[in-house]
Order: sequence, then structure tokens, then C-alpha cells
Amino acid sequence: MSSSLPGNRELPVSQYDLSTYMGRVRHAIGITDPSTLLAGKSGLEQAKRLVTDYKTGKTTHMTPELWKAKKIVDSTLHPDTGEPVFLPFRMSCFVITNLIVTAGMLQPGLQTAGTIAWQVANQSVNVAVNSANANKSSPMTTAMLAKSYVVAVTASCSVALGLNQLVPRLRVSAGTRNILKRLVPFAAVASAGALNAYLMRRGEIETGIDVRPVLSDEEKRKLQDEGRSERDVPSLGRSRKAAKIAVYETAASRVFNSSPVMIIPPMVLYYIQQKQAWYRRLMEREWVKARPRVATTIPIGINLGLIAATAFAVLPLALAVFPQQQAISADSLEEEFHGKGGANGKVWFNRGL
Repeated sequence: MSSSLPGNRELPVSQYDLSTYMGRVRHAIGITDPSTLLAGKSGLEQAKRLVTDYKTGKTTHMTPELWKAKKIVDSTLHPDTGEPVFLPFRMSCFVITNLIVTAGMLQPGLQTAGTIAWQVANQSVNVAVNSANANKSSPMTTAMLAKSYVVAVTASCSVALGLNQLVPRLRVSAGTRNILKRLVPFAAVASAGALNAYLMRRGEIETGIDVRPVLSDEEKRKLQDEGRSERDVPSLGRSRKAAKIAVYETAASRVFNSSPVMIIPPMVLYYIQQKQAWYRRLMEREWVKARPRVATTIPIGINLGLIAATAFAVLPLALAVFPQQQAISADSLEEEFHGKGGANGKVWFNRGL
């Protein structure tokens, strides 16, 4: 990210008011913008030069070109290493990377082997994304990463297989049973996604995370004049209560992100298949009936389109639910932080992704 480039003058965090939900949504749209993937090596180097010019004082004001450069840098470089994150695991590629896996898990009528295979694939992607974007100053050990992977896969497969066995036994109408079958992947993905986030970051709860005093506007201007940022203010210490908030909110945001993607497309597809005359006429055409592969591909194609549209729309909304830099009362944390808050008695911490 821009913080990893040379220079003491920090760029503004965002163009938008991050204290409001809509401001955070607009900011998240930039972070997840897939067009940044097209910048390439030359585009990234140009963006880094523009950002460095601002941080070293060669450029004095933010311009539309500089905001675009910041977006490319922030969506490409890891904040700790300053190196590009492997492209499939960037947040700007999150929807694209997950599209095929999500579509696979939503296919109706999966047998045991298919269910297990898709849940393993989904958790493999989750672990890869979490690892690629993890805090490199305190990286997870291989043993911790392996344990997280095994537990998440076991949980998702257990939920999926258990519900696949339970739903046919329910005394409900055939239509209700078909709907419930389509929601089984959601239950598996939501539970495993939240568990995966917790397992990947449980070390933070054990050791705590840094909290710093919230600064007044005057203090922020003074730091900016000195070429420093809020992160240069010494930490008040590590808080386990703040870590719990950060980890639990991150786990909740995973559920918020996966819920619409796993529910809306299968429900809309079910409605189209059961209620829409144009769909029935299409599937009853002789050339479709004569080609079983085409008949199978049509609903899959519609499903993929619905999943992609929903995922692109929902990701910024889910990321913006909780502020990434969270401000809370110092008195709500451990006793050692009581009375040590800054403006309005508050401290802030970085919730993470």
C-alpha cells in the first residue's frame, strides 16, 4: 500500500467520509475495483512514482490522477512488504477468484464426493486469500495455517453433508424442500467462513492488538505539518478486548458477504425455472431437447451471471459494515486503558480486512 513507499508525508486515507456507512461503501468500491487488475507492471510503477512524489513533497495537492494512482497502489501492494499481492488473491480479484467455486457449490443435486470437493476448494481459496493478505509482521506458522485449513474444511463439509441428509427427511412440501436444498451451501459457507476468519486471527485475541488515542483535528494537523500520521503516535498497549471486537466483526462481515451471494442467485434461478414462461419455452425447444449439454449449460450460465452480479454488488456493502479503523471508549477496554483515551475519551485500533 501507499504507506510502504518512500516519504514521510502520508496521503489522505480516503476521498470519502469514513465515519459514515455510505462513505465507507464508496471507499470499498475503489478497493475492490477489478479495473485495477489491468494496470499491469508499467501502470503500477507509474502509480508508485506519483504516490512517492506526493509523499516526498514534490507534489503538493491531491489530484484525480493521484487518487487513481493511490487506488492502484493500495489494491496491489501488501502494506507490510511493499510487494504486489499475488493477483488472484487481491481484494480487487476476490469476486472473480471465487466465482467458479461459488457456482460449483450452488449446483443442485451434488453427491457426497462433489460436496466435499467444492467445500475443500472453497476453503483452499479462503486460506490462500487470508494468507496472502495477512499481517506479515506476525505471520502465522505453517502448523497454525494447516490447523485452520483442516478445521474449516471439516466444519464446512460436516454442515453441508449433515444438512443434505436432513433436508430430504423434513415433512414439508416438495417446493419448500427444493428451496432448502439450494440453501445448504449457504449454511456451510457462512459457518466455515466465519470459523476460518476466527481461526486465522485467534492469535490476536491471545496477545491483544495495539490501541492508540483518537486525535483531535488540531493534533492531526500538527502531525501532518510534521510529515507524520496517526500511526506514528505510540501505542497505549495491547488490548485483548479490542482484538475480540476486531476478530468477531471480521467474522460477521464474512457472513454478511456470503449470505446474499449464496441465497439470492439460487432463489432467483428457482423462480425463473418455476415461474417464467420464457424459460420454459426456451427449454422446450426441439434444438435444446436434442442437445442435453446445452440444456444443462443454460441454467448454469444464468446462475453464473446472477452470482457475479450479486457478488460485485454485495462485496463493498459487506466490507463497509464495520469501520476498518475502529474508535471506541477507552473505558470499555481493560482497566489499564481507563482514562487514557484521546479526543472524547476514545482510542482507535485497526480492525483489519
